[in-house]
Order: sequence, then C-alpha cells, then structure tokens
Amino acid sequence: MVAINLRPSGRRPGGTESVRRAESVKLGSLLVAPTMLVLAVVIVYPILAAVRQSLYGREGIDPQTGFYTNVDPFVGLKNYAVIFTEAGARFWNAFYNTVFLTATSVALETALGIGMALIMHQALRGRALIRASILVPWSIPTAIVALLWRWIFNADGVANAILPGKTLWTTEGFHAQLAVIFAETWKTAPFIGLLVLAGLQMIPSETYEAAKVDGAGAWRRFVSITLPLVKPALLVAVLFRILDALRMFDMPYVLIGPHKESVETLSMLAQDEAMNLSFGPSAAYAVLLFLFVFLVAFTFVKLLGADVVGDVAPPTSRRMRRKARKRQEVSSS
Repeated sequence: MVAINLRPSGRRPGGTESVRRAESVKLGSLLVAPTMLVLAVVIVYPILAAVRQSLYGREGIDPQTGFYTNVDPFVGLKNYAVIFTEAGARFWNAFYNTVFLTATSVALETALGIGMALIMHQALRGRALIRASILVPWSIPTAIVALLWRWIFNADGVANAILPGKTLWTTEGFHAQLAVIFAETWKTAPFIGLLVLAGLQMIPSETYEAAKVDGAGAWRRFVSITLPLVKPALLVAVLFRILDALRMFDMPYVLIGPHKESVETLSMLAQDEAMNLSFGPSAAYAVLLFLFVFLVAFTFVKLLGADVVGDVAPPTSRRMRRKARKRQEVSSS
C-alpha cells in the first residue's frame, strides 16, 4: 500500500493562521500610517524644533565680533543653565505653583467627578436635563470661564457679597491660588464625571443585586464593586486631567493676570520669555515642561497601571487565551 500525505508540502501546522495574522498586521499598519504621519507632523516636528531652538540665544550683539547680528547665536545648554542658576528662584516658584495647582484641582475634580457620575447614573426623572446641566461648564471655553469667575471674585463681586469680610481674590497671595483652584475645578470636574459615567454603565446591574441579597450596604457596594470596576476609566480620566493641568496657562493668566508670583506656572514663564522675543529661553522652558509631563505620565502608567490603549483584559486572561490558541494549533495539526 502507498501512504498518501494529505498535508500540503512546505507548510507548517498553523501556517494559515500565521499568514492571516501577518496580513492583519500589514493591513492595520497601512490603515494607521496616515494617522502616524499626521502625529509626526503636529507632535514630533514641533518637539524637535523646540529642542533645537532651546540651543540658541537671542539675536543682538555678537560677543565675539561686537557687531549686531539678526541671527540667533548658538549657545548650547546655556539657556538651561540660566534657568537653574540666574532664574532659579522664579523657575522653582513656577514649578511649585504648577504642581500645587495641579494636585489640588485634580484631587477635588476627582471627588466631585465621581459624585457627578453617580448622580447621572441614577434612573431619576429628568436625568437627561441633569446630565446636560452638569456637562455645561466643561463645554465653555477656559478663557470665558476665567472671565466669569473674575467677575465673581471682583472686590464688589458675588464672592465677597456672600462670604464674610472683603478679600481681594485677584491679587497676590494664597487666596489667588484658591480662586484658580475653584474655577478650574468647576470647569473640568464634569470631564472626569463623564468618563466615570461611561465606566459605571459597563457594570451589570446583577452585580449590585447580588450584593444587596448578601446584605451589602450602599457604602460597601461602592467600595467593593463600583470603585474596583470603574478603576480603568477613572485612572485614564485622572491621567488626562493631570497632563492637562500641568500645562495650565489660560485660567491663571486671564483670572489673576500675568507676572503674579503666587499663580505663575511653567507655561506662563515660557510665554513671558516668548513675548520678550527670547525664543531660546522660552523653548528651553517648553522642553523642560514637556520632559516633566512625560515623566509624570510614564510614572502614572507604570505604577498605577492606567489603561490608555483600551486593553483592559488582565494579563492572566491574556496568557490563558494564548495557551488555548497553542493547544488548538497542536490539536489541529
């Protein structure tokens, strides 16, 4: 008898699946290529241009020749050295203000955002109107919000009419920081609430019903069910808000004003240098801010596990799926 080999020659077991996977990767790369090209133009090129500009000084008198030149002289890392030496006090003050305003406003926004999400998630009468009213502040441009709160915090504004005493909110001092924090929280807390609401809607109602049957109270259900299940959405919302708040500029600039030591941020420093035509130092401030934001984002993702790519499946389940595919390939061969 002659044995007949029905398996195609030159093809390994599971080869068809490997070819399909390679074709899927190729198709995905082609579809993503235009987006990556746009990102390279609007993100990578400006970053490289800022790094290059930070290595040049301001046009003027050339110290080597004594003649005026309209070309920015190459100064290397001198702009960065000046930031940490001659302008060190102003830089570290702006760094502290940036971190303080970010930490306090994002903490308040997170607490209020979770509360807003819980309210919007309830099956209440007029729920659509409640959701719309909560999301209105987030839809207003930041500059307009700053002008509205500036009117509230005026010397004869609503805040002083309600609160005891008379506080000059838009001048130097801790009260100016409080004004920025209040306005920033009022404007952006709905953003966190919206993302947390999306996470709440993914929780099956049977989970809460089972917890009620087991005798779990409202607080126990919130701590043991709601928070763990909305953690991916909440971490992404907090991460986005931190990255946005670290670049804070328009709120303190419009609400309090420029050159205010108590609310001056790193973005305001960069803008101030650019207004003085010192584009090299301005780019140096921008590069330092970018590195700081990148470091915060990297640390946040690595330590807290914020899911920014949408792959919310735990690593254990992914390993189990890979093992199942391997077993299926072996059995089919």
